[in-house]
Amino acid sequence: MKLSQRTKFLTESALIAAIYVVLTMISFAFGLDKGVIQLRLSECLAVLPAFTPAAVPGLALGCALASFLSGAHLLDVLLGSLVTLVAAEICYLLRGAIHRRFGALLAPLPNIVLNAVFIPMVLIWVYQVPDAYPFLLLTVGIGEILASGVLGVLLFFIVRRNFSSLWRT
Repeated sequence: MKLSQRTKFLTESALIAAIYVVLTMISFAFGLDKGVIQLRLSECLAVLPAFTPAAVPGLALGCALASFLSGAHLLDVLLGSLVTLVAAEICYLLRGAIHRRFGALLAPLPNIVLNAVFIPMVLIWVYQVPDAYPFLLLTVGIGEILASGVLGVLLFFIVRRNFSSLWRT
């Protein structure tokens, strides 16, 4: 049975969102999202827009659902998902350069930079943490480097190696 392009896109987006939620809940269950450096395993999926446009809404929806289910403040859910959406869109727009020149190291970069810069502002504004921006910039940045940078680059190589069997046209 041949799927329409729209059905395929929606299915891929939903699958990516579901995987994002599951990985976030695993991080939540094991306490990886607590403490000074928070490690959200789901952030490794930030490299997927380099392979499919369906990852852009899938990551944003997954981030929103996961944040909501883990008890985050509504503004944190909305603003955090917006940062994820923008980072995913930038990764998607850079996909040509990612595959031609810079490879796996460029794919997680938008997610790392945008989360490190903007999520501390969200945390300070929403949760009223005074004078913490430099500290949160560092700790959020380290968590993103570990999740998106290290795990994301590994995922990038796995997906690139298996691309034709994962995304059949």
